[in-house]
Amino acid sequence: MAPRYVIGLTGNIASGKSVVARMLAALHADVIDADHVAHETLAPDTEQAAAVARRFGSDIIRSDGSVDRAALGRIVFADPVALADLEAIVHPVTRRRILDRLACSRADVAVIEAIKLLEGPLVNHVNAVWAVTAPRELRIERLVGERELSPDDAARRVDAQNPEDEKVARADVVIRNDGSIDDLRERVAKAWRGIRQDRG
Repeated sequence: MAPRYVIGLTGNIASGKSVVARMLAALHADVIDADHVAHETLAPDTEQAAAVARRFGSDIIRSDGSVDRAALGRIVFADPVALADLEAIVHPVTRRRILDRLACSRADVAVIEAIKLLEGPLVNHVNAVWAVTAPRELRIERLVGERELSPDDAARRVDAQNPEDEKVARADVVIRNDGSIDDLRERVAKAWRGIRQDRG
């Protein structure tokens, strides 16, 4: 039985959408993380990992057969064409797997957490779009502190994505993540109460 209500959770890199997803999971939503599914899609010995090696070179594959995601990230976040090629390899299979998991979910509310939610057909499978936002400089600071990227690498990753304003314009719910974790939790709880009220 598929969920009765599906939230499409999006936001640019380091906006805090994964933190929001964990908060929703604590409220008993079934969270499907598109990035995690994409990582599964690139597991060793998969057709997609082989396609990545053909497109980006065999050096992108580690000795254990896994994709060196750090090296791949340095390539694709510096080259929009390379990023589009990677997405063409990974996204179709990732989408199918997400929809399969959604169809099998027994939760009342499910969440599809995806950076590229609005750029593809997944958005057609949600009841509401939630966008998590944070100032650009704060997102760069988070990437430097949490992922140990250089400021230049962090800025490239932030700027490689579509502007945050585009997500905000299409969102049903906008959650600002520019304060404390308690502030964020209250904003998520308020939005959660809103969907409960809307559905009676």
